[in-house]
Amino acid sequence: MPDTSGRRVKVVEVGPRDGLQNEKLSVPLGAKVELIDRLSRAGLRFIEAASFVSPKWVPQMAGSAEVMASIERRPGVCYSALTPNLQGLDAALAAGCDEVAVFGAASETFSQRNINCSVAQSLDRFRPVVQKALEAGVPVRGYVSCVLGCPYEGDIAPEAVLHVAQALLAMGCHEISLGDTIGRGTPESTRELLEVCLRDIPGERLAGHFHDTGGMAQANVCLALDMGLRTFDSAVAGLGGCPYAEGASGNLATEKLLATLHARGYETGVDMAGVQAAGRYIRQVLSDLRRQQAA
Repeated sequence: MPDTSGRRVKVVEVGPRDGLQNEKLSVPLGAKVELIDRLSRAGLRFIEAASFVSPKWVPQMAGSAEVMASIERRPGVCYSALTPNLQGLDAALAAGCDEVAVFGAASETFSQRNINCSVAQSLDRFRPVVQKALEAGVPVRGYVSCVLGCPYEGDIAPEAVLHVAQALLAMGCHEISLGDTIGRGTPESTRELLEVCLRDIPGERLAGHFHDTGGMAQANVCLALDMGLRTFDSAVAGLGGCPYAEGASGNLATEKLLATLHARGYETGVDMAGVQAAGRYIRQVLSDLRRQQAA
């Protein structure tokens, strides 16, 4: 659990899942494995490596079991996967995932567009998934999307975010990642959200997941740090966005997050040069794929 009284920050690398899922071109299995191995060698200890969802809906996540079977399992590294239902959970458990995640939304419309059900229905679906994972000894992380705005509804009330976060914690999720899915958050709106959430949820149970669409992600991280958060999600090379939110141009780059944290005197245990090399690698892979498609 993060030490909110000290200078240590937990960085959760989401590029291999949340990043690559938004790429239009199919990334080869070997490239996914190489990216994950480079990230673990750089000292990242929490890597979202896969997603056990239907390839019909997220084709980039096809082959997740093969990815998990092929990576170099480094001691002390937590390799996690998104598991929206019991079928996905069973596949993740069979693949040896160290942690799984469920993904809810604070917006009713986004929930319908993303997973074809209401917020309340999504929470009902997640309960047996979380229960079965915990019975198997696998911790569960909860995501809440659209916490600082929705592409369909606009502003989202902080109380709506708190409701979903509390429900996920009550199920047994050990940590809640608050996702600014469309990257419209500002330090002011981030403060308003965290003031509400922190009244009922300890800061060590929350993570910040900021997209950099509006160029404010680093400022939002600094604000969240000042308010006691010590866990942040990011994606190497700023990969990704959200396939169900047009204009969500990308996660906060891990390189930028590390630069912000290190400049402010926080410790991460992550080697910046190694992450930069991993970023150059995946950018070259994507560039080569686009060039091949255009040829």
